[in-house]
Amino acid sequence: MTITSIPLQTTPEPAIDRPASRRGLRLPHRAGFWVTAVAFLVMMAFNTVPTPLYALYQQRDGFPTVMITVVFAAYSIGVMVALYLAGHLSDRLGRRRIILSSVLIEVVAAVLFLLWPSAVGLVVARFVAGLGIGMLTATATAHLADLRRISHPAATIGFAATIAGVANMGGLALGPLIGGLFAEWAPQPLVAPYLAFLAALVAIGFAYAFVPETVERGRVHGPYRPQRVRVPAESRRAYWAAGIGAFAAFAVTGLFGSVAPTFLAQLLHQSDHLVAGIVSFSVFGAAALAQVVFARLSTRTQLWIGVLAMVAGLLALGVADLTVSAALFVGGGVVAGAGVGLVFRGALATAGSLGTAANRSEITAGIFLLAFAGMTVPPLLVGAALLVLPLVPAFLGFVVLVLALIVWAGPSMIRAVAR
Repeated sequence: MTITSIPLQTTPEPAIDRPASRRGLRLPHRAGFWVTAVAFLVMMAFNTVPTPLYALYQQRDGFPTVMITVVFAAYSIGVMVALYLAGHLSDRLGRRRIILSSVLIEVVAAVLFLLWPSAVGLVVARFVAGLGIGMLTATATAHLADLRRISHPAATIGFAATIAGVANMGGLALGPLIGGLFAEWAPQPLVAPYLAFLAALVAIGFAYAFVPETVERGRVHGPYRPQRVRVPAESRRAYWAAGIGAFAAFAVTGLFGSVAPTFLAQLLHQSDHLVAGIVSFSVFGAAALAQVVFARLSTRTQLWIGVLAMVAGLLALGVADLTVSAALFVGGGVVAGAGVGLVFRGALATAGSLGTAANRSEITAGIFLLAFAGMTVPPLLVGAALLVLPLVPAFLGFVVLVLALIVWAGPSMIRAVAR
């Protein structure tokens, strides 16, 4: 599950394209751009399609709600491991090689979902899927930027960054909707969606194999090392503000990607799996749409809007929790989701402004790692709290925690951008 509009790794100047006779069959760079965007979207959608299906697994196997958060956390941990170990490798090995490897890993995850549907199998499948996404997000974002620069030399990076953000968040939004449709109407709802995505993954892998490479081969690199995160001492407060803002933003997406269907079913007595999928779709979709609608505004203005939207949405979620209001829950989630998209984009911009060309990749990597920690830890705490507390106080505790984090981090990010 990574939203992004700024590449995680540095993007070297693409090599001059080779003659067709030496390259073999390759798509034009313009067509390759859109194939890459579609591949990005499909793989992100695959990783949220289980969201409305968790309740079906829980009904079938009888495991507690905390197990849902463990399954979800396994995905985030897989993403963080891959980001740390391999998020920067496309600079060495090439974009195509890393993205094709990511497709292959997602195919393995789909097979695991089909052949090992127990709780343990779900944890393993989600972890494997996270590994693929950790390799994908930064590489796909960088490849889109490379392809756009070659096909439109006079264009700025903005269009590629927007398409990357929409593919990322749009995919995350489509997954729950597709999962909800299968859960409601497919004869085998725990099998059919994975078969469909398995076919889609094979198809996009085949299509992507014809996208041209943009990284020059034969460059001399130093020895391999995991991704480092180094921050200038004078910028650490602003950096931590950006990281905590990203942590808070992804905590909201983690909640709606894991235990929100449980909240709908247990507290609001809404057990329709399609409704659960639509709610998650609305939250993620709002995050994607906000990045497009407000793209022309300054980063500072986007941050102000994002922070205020997150605060308003979280307050609405808290009131929905106390008053058992479905309308407030959905509305608060959508408003908070719009804020999430803008705050995370602002967090990346804030962090990027603190570094130089030599260390901006490393600084951005740290923001991604903190963001996925936010996607993992707070929802996991909610699941653990549900073992000893009723749903209302457990959910309210989540709202208070995330609200406190964004109220502290938001103004600090805005001050850093305003400098």
